[in-house]
Amino acid sequence: MDEEYDVIVLGTGLKECILSGLLSVDGLKVLHMDRNDYYGGESTSLNLTKIWKRFKGSETTPDHLGVSKEYNVDMVPKFMMANGALVRVLIRTSVTKYLNFKAVDGSFVYNNGKIHKVPATDVEALKSNLMGLFEKRRARKFFIYVQDYEEDDPKSHEGLDLHKVTTREVISKYGLEDDTVDFIGHALALHRDDNYLDEPAIDTVKRMKLYAESLARFQGGSPYIYPLYGLGELPQAFARLSAVYGGTYMLNKPECKVEFDESGKAFGVTSEGETAKCKKVVCDPSYLPDKVKKVGRVARAICIMKHPIPDTKDSHSVQIILPKKQLKRKSDMYVFCCSYAHNVAPKGKFIAFVSTEAETDKPEIELKPGIDLLGPVEETFFDIYDRYEPANTPEEDNCFVTNSYDATTHFETTVKDVLALYSKITGKELDLSVDLNAASAAEPDAA
Repeated sequence: MDEEYDVIVLGTGLKECILSGLLSVDGLKVLHMDRNDYYGGESTSLNLTKIWKRFKGSETTPDHLGVSKEYNVDMVPKFMMANGALVRVLIRTSVTKYLNFKAVDGSFVYNNGKIHKVPATDVEALKSNLMGLFEKRRARKFFIYVQDYEEDDPKSHEGLDLHKVTTREVISKYGLEDDTVDFIGHALALHRDDNYLDEPAIDTVKRMKLYAESLARFQGGSPYIYPLYGLGELPQAFARLSAVYGGTYMLNKPECKVEFDESGKAFGVTSEGETAKCKKVVCDPSYLPDKVKKVGRVARAICIMKHPIPDTKDSHSVQIILPKKQLKRKSDMYVFCCSYAHNVAPKGKFIAFVSTEAETDKPEIELKPGIDLLGPVEETFFDIYDRYEPANTPEEDNCFVTNSYDATTHFETTVKDVLALYSKITGKELDLSVDLNAASAAEPDAA
């Protein structure tokens, strides 16, 4: 261990593993350590026995729930946008060859007390029961504008400079109602608050186009894909990638203490009396608690069921977004469901998650609007965890700390964090222009 590395990565959560893989591919010498004896950190996948032990304090699971090892329950469940940044990273690094994906059946939004399929195109807008007849026509015109918009084709701009005009101004041009704006902003463009309305419209239009293009990719009911056996496979896939490029992995390393010189710069990591030297340290917030600040808490419920969520067309995998305005809350609520169809539970079993940014200390009460959508539940586990962001200056201390995982049930915010850190560490942007068809071979069931 007494060697010098370019980067030492602490923690094998998904973000840390992606960074470790990317940096190894770039030719940097990487040492990756974890105090746990398993991959995944906060974003690990657990079998039923481990879930029971974690939330109920016992290892004896009820027989009616089936065999423990057939459960692969993600602690940070998130779907991937089929054409999104994470899939591009997977293709860019050829990690797709270690994974098999399957399309997610449904993408829904909660509006006025009911669940509706999220309309993403002009055709779907006309069919949607989210809107009245005249609103459908207005929405259709807006969707056509977004679909036809090309940044480098001024003819498609209709006289609007989306880098200057706000989303609110573009939407008012089409006269859309508040409820329509709500589902477009939160369930299509995946914004987490309403600040986007007063920001340049280009970001929202690009997000809507990404959703529609991802939806078209597999002709399925949603723009999302998800790996068979869950996300637990992802950190390990990036670990393999790192190893192929010369990265060194060490699990079950106690303490992992970051060492600093007199000027406050990190120069190495000590574990079991040995110090490995490095130029930079990358880690999750738990390894450097003095360099992070608490920014919120996530409340979530994990539910085991023996049926799909009602009113989702019997979808075996589905995301439902409950916009904050519909619930009179400060933040959106997310429902994520997958089943034995993705090999994450025994045959006939479904796993549903309800998550949100916690606004109280009572997740059971706070998550009720989402839980009420699930129908009868066999077992529920409640969890609440703190969310941290870095409070340090990496240029001054050589420490690059990832953000904690948020309540969203898609990967867009996670990858944004990874790409921003990659740029800070390497001083360059990651090129994500890839042939998206390169992933289709790994998705035999996704058509």
